[in-house]
Amino acid sequence: MPLPAVAVSQTPQDKFREYLASRPKPQRFTEQQRELLEYIFARHSHFDADELLEKLKAAKKRVSRATVYRTLSKLVDAGLLRRIELGDRTVYDHDYGYPAHDHLVCERCHSMTEFQSPELEAILQRVSSEHLFRPSGHTLVIRGVCAACNAAQAAKHRLIM
Repeated sequence: MPLPAVAVSQTPQDKFREYLASRPKPQRFTEQQRELLEYIFARHSHFDADELLEKLKAAKKRVSRATVYRTLSKLVDAGLLRRIELGDRTVYDHDYGYPAHDHLVCERCHSMTEFQSPELEAILQRVSSEHLFRPSGHTLVIRGVCAACNAAQAAKHRLIM
């Protein structure tokens, strides 16, 4: 079940413009960056840079590889995207406009399932408080095997027997 979007005070484009303007050396918001933001925030999905480049190409969007990589890094710094390291693969997830959430990642089919856990959030707050620590965020990835892959493995096992 996908996570519901939450109300935010600014559009992703306005938040990114604000980030670019607040840099030590202010930067301009380019047409390629605008197209990239529109594409990324028009859908909620996890993606890596290569997948994004392929989808942009298929959508006839003209955004260079260098711009994609630079802009993804800036979107993370601006608090719009979250970088999730999955071994040798870096995946990006919306961090702006969505509630705090974590991920289950299947090691067989590589599916990602988002989940929210008030109990887990309470534990993290308690542990932080006990250590007089003020957290700015967290990333939790639980690796394992999803229900579909487990079922497929069980069915395969039944056929062998």
